Amino acid sequence: MSTSGKPKSEMTEEELRKIEEVEFNTGPLSVLQQSVKNNNQILISCRNNHKMLARVKAFDRHCNMVLENVKEMWTETPRTGKGSKAKPVNKDRFVSKMFLRGDSVVLVLRNTV
Repeated sequence: MSTSGKPKSEMTEEELRKIEEVEFNTGPLSVLQQSVKNNNQILISCRNNHKMLARVKAFDRHCNMVLENVKEMWTETPRTGKGSKAKPVNKDRFVSKMFLRGDSVVLVLRNTV
């Protein structure tokens, strides 16, 4: 149900578009909206425990994103032959353009630097 009182199934295309625009500008998706508008970097934490520092070019309500200048960072623990544990190694890679599916997004943070 929306703030107008009628269910979304009974709303016109125009009403739905206006509600979506308000939600994008004031709700949790406003972080992504501001990033697109100002070309700011954001930090994305994903389900595979990878982190991505990137600029958002486009996104939708499912948090699917088109990203540019992506620095992907993660930690790997090398396997050893014996029972001793090896030191974790930080790894990263650069990807110039990427589509990130929204179901893998856990957290989105504004880069304040």
